[in-house]
Amino acid sequence: MSARLQAPRGTYDVLPEAADARAALEAVARRVLEGAGYRRIETPAFEYTDVFARGVGASTDIVQKEMYSFDDGGGRSLTLRPEGTAPICRAYAEHGMHKQPQPVKLWYLSSFFRAERPQQGRFRQFWQLGAEALGSDDPAVDAETIFLLTTLFDELDVAGLRLRLSSLGTAAARHAYRERLQAHLRANADRLADDVRGRIELNPLRAFDSDHAGTRAVMAEAPLLLDQLDADDADHFAAVRELLDGAGIEYEIDATLVRGMDYYTRTVFEFTSDALGAQSGVAGGGRYDGLVEMLGGPPTPGCGWAAGIERTLLASAALPAASAPVDVYVAFDDPAQRRTAFALASEARRARLNAHIELAGRSRKGQLRHADRIGARYVAIVGGESTVLKDMTAGEQRDVAAGEVVARILRDRGMR
Repeated sequence: MSARLQAPRGTYDVLPEAADARAALEAVARRVLEGAGYRRIETPAFEYTDVFARGVGASTDIVQKEMYSFDDGGGRSLTLRPEGTAPICRAYAEHGMHKQPQPVKLWYLSSFFRAERPQQGRFRQFWQLGAEALGSDDPAVDAETIFLLTTLFDELDVAGLRLRLSSLGTAAARHAYRERLQAHLRANADRLADDVRGRIELNPLRAFDSDHAGTRAVMAEAPLLLDQLDADDADHFAAVRELLDGAGIEYEIDATLVRGMDYYTRTVFEFTSDALGAQSGVAGGGRYDGLVEMLGGPPTPGCGWAAGIERTLLASAALPAASAPVDVYVAFDDPAQRRTAFALASEARRARLNAHIELAGRSRKGQLRHADRIGARYVAIVGGESTVLKDMTAGEQRDVAAGEVVARILRDRGMR
């Protein structure tokens, strides 16, 4: 016997019971986001590598360590998408969306890929729900995206939720701050973790994420970008906070908050859940006003977020995950009646009833037991001359002509 094959490490199968919960989450997301004017978009599973090298940032861990890239056979480098914002900005520029009324508001629910160490709720193939608003630098865009994500988490009953908020300023302010931070890190290089010391020149802001004791002590004395915003950036951040305060959104200011992509500017935020332990992040995002231009499009402000589906489900109370209700289960005893039973089930489905048919050769008793197990409202037992229609809720049954079964169910259902 051949060895049993398994899914690759860091991936997983979405089994039917889990798919029901994910479908419930998607239904909530669709209602919340489309109710606010966001429209669904899907981008390809792989993109040219430059979309991420230029957009996410060549110095980031994602680009340096975590991307699945390959040659397409024609000398072009392609990458399985590790995140969703850069592809959507590429699509915005490629399809001339800047000519549409602004902001263009989009949402997605897609799979992504990163070669990182698997852990609870974090996989090498994972799913994210995201929303992006492109074409407006109004602080209300930042506040709206945060409000919608808060609404979504409230409806999903995500436990122990906390919102951290900060601002990175414009790219120019960030560049000036980066030089000051690099000088601080160089002066204290002997106290830093090896990996932090190795990326002082490439990505010094990631030092704030280190859990190394010496590095944390150095960062406690580091200058903070939030304290060095110029007047425009400070006004923008104040306006975002004012709108969130007016909407009753609770948050905490965290001047050490950084994001894993280089494209962020101004507002950044992260949602965590105390229900998830040390790896508590469930969603994050912010403003990325230069990203579309980096990818060859016109200067375009943007703001958005992504929420991990797996971690959101881990932190959520039980979602309504019932399968589609079964209106009628078509049963039969004699294989000679299979054709009649199949025709009856087909008629029911054409009438938009949810119909199941016996497919396993069970006995009459076994069929009734199975119909009860799946919650069938009616069982239609096909016989020679007529069909027995059993109401599984009332426990009543009656003989009905085969051609009248569907009409009878529709009539009874309309009366209830």
